[in-house]
Amino acid sequence: MALSQDQITDALRAVKYPGFSRDIVSFGLVKGVEINDGNVTVQLALQTNDPAIPRSIKADAENALQSLPGVQQAKVLIDIHAPPAGAGAAGVGATQIEGIRHVIAVASGKGGVGKSTIAANLAVALEQTGARVGLCDCDIYGPSIALMFGTRDKPTATEENKIIPIEQYNLKLMSMGFLLDDTSPAILRGPMVTRYMQQFLRQVEWGELDYLVLDLPPGTGDIQLTIVQTVALAGAIIVSTPQEVALIDARKAAMMFEKVNVPVLGFVENMSYFVSPGDGVRHNIFGIGGGEREAKRLRVPLLAQIPIDIPTREAGDRGRPIVAEAPASPVAAEFMKVAQHLRSTIG
Repeated sequence: MALSQDQITDALRAVKYPGFSRDIVSFGLVKGVEINDGNVTVQLALQTNDPAIPRSIKADAENALQSLPGVQQAKVLIDIHAPPAGAGAAGVGATQIEGIRHVIAVASGKGGVGKSTIAANLAVALEQTGARVGLCDCDIYGPSIALMFGTRDKPTATEENKIIPIEQYNLKLMSMGFLLDDTSPAILRGPMVTRYMQQFLRQVEWGELDYLVLDLPPGTGDIQLTIVQTVALAGAIIVSTPQEVALIDARKAAMMFEKVNVPVLGFVENMSYFVSPGDGVRHNIFGIGGGEREAKRLRVPLLAQIPIDIPTREAGDRGRPIVAEAPASPVAAEFMKVAQHLRSTIG
């Protein structure tokens, strides 16, 4: 049976863009396919300054094609261009969000490391330094920010059909949690998720802000890709717990930002330790030194070591972030240290 273009394209769907979970076909990198008996030539177009990326894609693509029955020889040609300033991985221009000076992504490679707690309290801490701050919950499937800020208000819209964000603690907030009740799941396919994400970023009446903090979902999927491709980020903060199983995925998140030339601003080690209330003894439940070693490996600062803290958990459950509830607490001091570092490094 003769080879078809659909067979070639399907085989190329197995080739992931380095550092991402998305394939080169969905990225739109495949520009042409030629089939001459059993000889296959594929033309790709790529915008990158990293020579390792086209080498990896070429090797993976040729291996994928060579494994197809009927393929005698597979050749992948790549047309490489330098990306325009601020462009994302697939060459889509990343642009500023109107009225916002700096956009900071808070990311992790793994769920359950307390990233939303970090994002919420960092936003409050930045506001307490005198900055104008917004917080966008980018986790469409598992939004947490509505709970953490203790509001069930529903966003309204302007006459221009722009969404008016919820305001708490002098922050402007947007989350899918404001649009759903507690028992309603967000059942959405990839294209719909991307559309909602663009609406949250571009069609919200953010006004004039110094910082917009993005609470990203874990991993390197469609939402992360949408953001790094379309939004000019000032940088990203990586959150992890100290143990190796979480650090492995944190490295993947850091690599994703590195691949698209987004600076990693620093590393936050969450659930770093636990201090017994009774005797004050420190317990390193998830190990010790993991965050410090990872920050050194990434050549970025270790911004904070946030302990497992009962008041922090209770404050979050009450919808009052610990930095607002207990600004003099040791945990709040750690968040203020991160906020002050960001103010001094990115302005």
